[in-house]
Amino acid sequence: MPTISLQHSVIERIQRINNFNHQRERWPDFLPDIGCPVEGFNEEEIEIEVFPDRPDLLGHETMARAARSFMGAHDTVSDVEVISSGIKIDVDKSLEDVRPVIFAAVVRGVDTGSNDSEKDAFIQSIMDHQEKLHLTLGRKRSLSSIGVHDLSKLQPPFRYETVDDGYSFVPLASENEMSISEVLTQHPKGIEYAHLMDGMSRFPIIVDSNDDILSFPPIINGDNTTVNEGTTDFFIDVTGTDARACEACLLLVCLSLSELGGKVESVEISGWNSDVIITPNFDKKSHRVPGKLVEKILGIKLGEAEISESISKMGGELIETRTVTEGSERSERWADCVVGEKEHIISMPRWRSDIMHPVDIIEDIAIGFGYGNLPQRLSSVHIDAVPLPSSQINRRIRASFRAVGLQETQSLTLSNKRDQFEIMRWKERGGSSIISNPITMDHTMMRQFILPSLLRLLSSNRHHELPQRVYELGEVVRDSKNRTSASWACAEVGGGFASAKGITQALVRDLGGALDLIEYLPMDAGDGPWIVGRGARVIIDGVEVGQFGEIDPGVSNEFGLKSPIHAGEFDVEKLARAIPDPVL
Repeated sequence: MPTISLQHSVIERIQRINNFNHQRERWPDFLPDIGCPVEGFNEEEIEIEVFPDRPDLLGHETMARAARSFMGAHDTVSDVEVISSGIKIDVDKSLEDVRPVIFAAVVRGVDTGSNDSEKDAFIQSIMDHQEKLHLTLGRKRSLSSIGVHDLSKLQPPFRYETVDDGYSFVPLASENEMSISEVLTQHPKGIEYAHLMDGMSRFPIIVDSNDDILSFPPIINGDNTTVNEGTTDFFIDVTGTDARACEACLLLVCLSLSELGGKVESVEISGWNSDVIITPNFDKKSHRVPGKLVEKILGIKLGEAEISESISKMGGELIETRTVTEGSERSERWADCVVGEKEHIISMPRWRSDIMHPVDIIEDIAIGFGYGNLPQRLSSVHIDAVPLPSSQINRRIRASFRAVGLQETQSLTLSNKRDQFEIMRWKERGGSSIISNPITMDHTMMRQFILPSLLRLLSSNRHHELPQRVYELGEVVRDSKNRTSASWACAEVGGGFASAKGITQALVRDLGGALDLIEYLPMDAGDGPWIVGRGARVIIDGVEVGQFGEIDPGVSNEFGLKSPIHAGEFDVEKLARAIPDPVL
């Protein structure tokens, strides 16, 4: 989760702009109340942890605004006024299948500080805010990416269009021109985000009327629009594939700059589909919240005044409480507004993109009211639990393995191709999920088999006495889909193929299968980690559900193991299809 350092100098500057100077000392008390743990604070800064479901708390200035609401300084909270900038953006139709969504705004007259130190802190702050929004709302820039530019260096109107990979420009923090192809293969940011451009033959760019490039989204800005210590007027663009994420990012960046005295101006965008929109739009959103749902979830009946005060702390407003005249005749879902019952009409800031359901509003009411003020009582909501079919078979597998003396373990789902395929002599089963930025060469992919993980575990414990008998029931990933696999490995003297077959028969019997329906087929030489003639496929109803046998010493030695090992691995989904649950 993102961590933010709120420097007192920054907070004081925000408070000075907003005539809000009297409650700085309450910040460490306020932050935990809204679910932001304080990691530590001193005279210089407050370090907090912000959950990704509250992107409006990811910036210094937006956090300060939330603080004013929560601590009751309502006289300083006002709507963000937007006037027209007269600037336009034309979007080319070629963006439809490339990166179709774009929002933009202008913010002028931002107070970036009175000295070089404050100006540097401002630039670093806005860069940090961008990256946190990219990580959370933008899903690492795949849904949305933000460009912040020095407006004084630009000549409107702007064009959002596509170019081929030979188009050249000077990227941010560079001195020489680079082509799109070179940016994606040589520039650090291009290498990091090149996967977002996979499969594209045309690439998005934003240019001004002089054909100077503003941005190559979502990769990097052009160098000519770089924000510096003298910048006070800003142009902000947000592009992506998800309109909701893009709008929230734009609103939060504009809100942050408006908190520093900036005047927000709108931009007219002619979309690729000929639709014309004006952004940003700071109009509040209204939500219908059933009164019975508030009482059911919180376990307490709140009056209008209490709801109004609670939601006001969270930046919202109770518009009215009324009797429902339009809606459902009966309640089928918790959030239904039933005719004849009470409902609350609550408006929330548009930048609160985390609010998607009445339950989210009720959570804010609970935070504003204070969790400590809620009654201590058990939930009155009773919902009978029904076990999933997968949990039934998992329980039976665990019970079967425990009954034969195996100890359960849990290992990482990360592995590497050498362990999974080269040493084990198994072929890939479907496509492998490769980690794009692995921390270690031991963890470069999602595993397709569990048995290599168990052999690594036995290797790590080889200095302990034998026998060592372990199993794992866990996830494997094939063709980017999670599957469940069950595997065991026993390092012991006196075991062998017969012991492995006994564990297999016990497993099938405990799952409700008939032993006379099992067919054992010998493994081909070099197919799997088994000694030739001592490995077998397990066939039930014509389907291979797993393998077992004695591990070849050549394989064991690769893991640093000297003792005899017998093992097996089974596909749980195939087992479930081949052996119907006898209880159901």
